[in-house]
Amino acid sequence: MTQTLHDPEIHAMLALEFTPGLGPVRIKTLLEHFSNAQTVLETKLMQLRDVPGLDSKSIAGIGSSQSLERATSELERAAKLEVQVIASSNLNYPAVLKAIYDPPPVLWVRGDVTALEELLGVTPHSIGIVGTRKCSPHAKAFTAKLARELALAGVIVVSGLARGIDTEAHRSSVEAGGKSIAVLGSGVDHIYPSENSALAAQLTLVSAYPIGTRPAAHNFPARNRIIAGLSSGTVVIEGDLDSGSLITAVAALEAGRTVFAVPGRPGESNSKGPNRLIKDGAVLIESVSDILEEMRWGSVTPSAAPNLEGDEARVYAALDDALLVDDIVHRTGLAMPTAQSILMMLKLKNVIFELPGGRYSRI
Repeated sequence: MTQTLHDPEIHAMLALEFTPGLGPVRIKTLLEHFSNAQTVLETKLMQLRDVPGLDSKSIAGIGSSQSLERATSELERAAKLEVQVIASSNLNYPAVLKAIYDPPPVLWVRGDVTALEELLGVTPHSIGIVGTRKCSPHAKAFTAKLARELALAGVIVVSGLARGIDTEAHRSSVEAGGKSIAVLGSGVDHIYPSENSALAAQLTLVSAYPIGTRPAAHNFPARNRIIAGLSSGTVVIEGDLDSGSLITAVAALEAGRTVFAVPGRPGESNSKGPNRLIKDGAVLIESVSDILEEMRWGSVTPSAAPNLEGDEARVYAALDDALLVDDIVHRTGLAMPTAQSILMMLKLKNVIFELPGGRYSRI
């Protein structure tokens, strides 16, 4: 995915993006009539008035010097920051996102752009994982395991870089060697929350907002729709009925995508969102196999048991679930220092991994 500072189509799309009165739906309508942004800018005003859904006010600024100059400035800033700008009228725009009702006319991308190249097909292997920022330890552990196993199955994990579920989804995916896309409610040069800056450097950052845009509450509903749009299916892990994760789920349903939900404990506020989705027909999931089978992406191939002996084999055998060190000591009868030393060795051998909250699980 290459780009030059003087790409005329990207420049024209940015000019439309920066035209007051035009939004994603109106720009999409213009492209459907004139095939590309350059043609729109070259079309006479009288012909533009014939396009359904547009009025004199909405097309008055098309091709203005202000929008053209701002487009030039934006491309110069993008080049300095090594940010890719992708136009929906170009072939390198993700087809899965283009299929939604209101695809963003322009995407700003920072990081590994090959993750987006894998979304050029209509049904890519990508799954959105969303949930509450104030999640339970159990939900964090489940998210980490799910994202890791999706990555090992070659599935791209898409989320929003927020605290809680999003952070665990991104981190566990890249730790497993997978690709993960973070959709931001700000420009790609403004990481929010700031403590995720190091994590963000390992991700593909995507935004529908220009460079320099700071995070704002009104940006996040659109961010959530893009998460759903980039994903063949979306998983909701904890969230109340009014949470952003439910907005993402609704957007996924509107786009004709599969919605998955992890059941929660009855009566807890963070369980209300996923439990309601399940009542309304979302696919209940308890493991990565439920996703892979529903999407018809094959099944998980069980890993061969590692060749371990003695106390290492005892500890590994005890990990038939995500356990704390105290649980492992109780099951194996080993002393605490010995159990901790063995866990460290098994991590170095890459046969177990540590979940949030100090729990350990087999890979």
